[in-house]
Formats: sequence, C-alpha cells, structure tokens
Amino acid sequence: MSEPDWSPLTGFRVAVTSARRADELAALLARRGATVTSAAAIEMVPLPDDDELRQRTRALIDEPPDIVIATTGIGFRGWVAAADGWGLATELTGALAKARIVSRGPKATGALRAAGLPEEWSPESESSREVLHYLVEGGIAGSRIAVQLHGATADWDPFPEFLDELRSAGADVVPIRVYRWHPAPRNGDFDALVAGIAEERFDAVSFTSAPAVASVLMRAQEMGIEAEVLAALRGGVHAMCVGPVTARPLVRLGVPTSAPERMRLGALARHITDELPLLQARTVRVAGHLLEIRGNCVLVDGAVKAMSPAAMATIRALAQHPGAVVSRADLLRALPGSGTDTHAVETAVLRLRTALGDKKMVATVVKRGYRLPVDEAYAS
Repeated sequence: MSEPDWSPLTGFRVAVTSARRADELAALLARRGATVTSAAAIEMVPLPDDDELRQRTRALIDEPPDIVIATTGIGFRGWVAAADGWGLATELTGALAKARIVSRGPKATGALRAAGLPEEWSPESESSREVLHYLVEGGIAGSRIAVQLHGATADWDPFPEFLDELRSAGADVVPIRVYRWHPAPRNGDFDALVAGIAEERFDAVSFTSAPAVASVLMRAQEMGIEAEVLAALRGGVHAMCVGPVTARPLVRLGVPTSAPERMRLGALARHITDELPLLQARTVRVAGHLLEIRGNCVLVDGAVKAMSPAAMATIRALAQHPGAVVSRADLLRALPGSGTDTHAVETAVLRLRTALGDKKMVATVVKRGYRLPVDEAYAS
C-alpha cells in the first residue's frame, strides 16, 4: 500500500500565542501537517530594565527571607542572571542560602542547585497546591516568604490564590516577579489572531502561559469581541494549554480546556496532534466513499482534497446534519461574504463536487436544496 499524502494535523488550523519558543512550537505543529498562525500575546519587560525586580532583590539582600519558593527553572535562572548584571548575584544567593528552600518541580530544582542552593523539598507532582500544603502544615505564621513568580501583566497576576493562602496562614509574602509582561502592540498580528478566534478561523489555539490567556481575553474586550471569542472557545475553537496553571483563567470562565500530562512544549505538540483530530474531524461515509472533514481540507478515501473557502463552508454546512437536505438559503448564509444571489450556492456546489472528485457525493434535491447521500454516518 502507498503511504498517505497527509500527516496527523493536515487540514487543521492552529493559533500559537507563545511569547517564548513560539517558532519551536510552530515548527513541531507544522511538521505534523498543521497550518500555523503565530502571534505573541505578550512581550517581556527586559530584566535589566525591571526596576521592581531590582528593588525587591535589594530588599531581600538587606533582610533575608525565612523561606524561598522557586516555581520555575527559567524564572529562577533569570533572577540570578539579572542580579549578576546588577552586581548583586553573590549577595542574593548568600541571602537565599540562609532560608528554607522549596522547589515546585525538577526544572526549578535544577536551577536552584546550579546556583548552589539545595532544596529542602519538592513535590513529585510539580503542584503549587502541594507546596502550599507542605508549608502550611509545617506552620508559617510570622515567616517572611519570598515567592519567585514567572510572569505578570499590569492587569493580571499569577498564582493569586497561592499568595493569598500563604498570607492567610500568617506569612509575610514577598512576590518576586522575574518576568513581567506587556500586552502585544495594538493593530498588529495579535489583533488579527484574536479576531480569527472570534470568527472561528482556527480549529485550536495553544497557550503556554496564563498571562497569554489573560492578554487574549483583555484584547478581545478592548476590541469589543469578548463574547464572540468566548463563544468560539466554548464551541469550535479548542483551547490547548501546556498545563493547569495556564488553563486556570479559561476554566474560571467555563471554557473547556485540555492539557498534556507533562507540562512541556513537546508534550503540548504531541497532545494537540493526538487530541485535535478526535475533537474536530468529522467522518461520514458518503456515496461509497469515506469522507473526513477537517479545518481547511477534506480527505476522501484517505486522499487530501484541497478546498476553496466557499467549498469548505458548503461541505461543513452539509455535514452538520449528514443525509438531511440543506436549503439553498441556508447554504447561502454559510458562504463567506454571502450576499443575496443564490447563484453563488450553485457555483460553490459545482466547485465542491469537482474538488471531491465524485459528483455523486453531493446530491441535488429538486426545488429543495442539497444533501450528502450518506451510507453510514458516525462521529470520528
């Protein structure tokens, strides 16, 4: 048998919102066949210019904490690197060495050890909740706790409940926001990506940080399309997140999300590859052929058939109720830029039949409309 001319994500459209390693994630997805649109949702404040970070670093050196919590490897390494640029690295690690040190996961642990700061404890689950329980159960009333955080915007802060619960247990909490974010510039690629989510021009949108989620939601609100973006994310555009912390702002809004078991970029790419065809592809048996409908193409008996936007809109409308008649008026409304001329429907159906390669796959029902002559329909 010949090899198929398609990959697992052929025909699927994925939006990438990452600020860091976006090219790597886009390449992983494109290698699997996806059509990728990438626009960073956030921009990092350069560490040497972060006055807040410098001031809090100096304050911890002057008054060392009782407990240090490292939440991310890249964040802790960035903190030490920034301190080194200010000539404070030795003083910082010296102050932190006097504290009890807790790590949220293996990457943070590696960064701590590289700085000569062995951890007291780290949960196997990489869960902030377990870190919280460990500290609260041991008693932290009156303790000064420095929490290294990864990412914040002017309007959004990570781990809000985590910090609040530490404070509720009696701790004096010093948040160390190693990377702070600004929203992406207005009227650029990011605005176009947000509009694309609202218009359901993607099958999935990937998120690798909670600030990126917050930035998408805030920009949608600014653009006056927040309701449309949320409706799309609750409907045909699937939110694929690197982990539960990233997904949390969406979960609070009732948006379904999915994530890989391991919070890694490669794992996210594999998760999208495995899950998106199950969530989004529609498979029916039509006129003796196996028809699989994807985001911007269809497969007929395993062969990729390229579709124009009008043909794609037509096949999607017909496949919503396989075997049922769809009127010309309903098909006209489904066409992009639809007007009032029903001749556009006839043209779209003609092009669809040509693209499919078998005219029998779209049946004309005289004076009523068109239908897919289904042999046996089933969800993929």
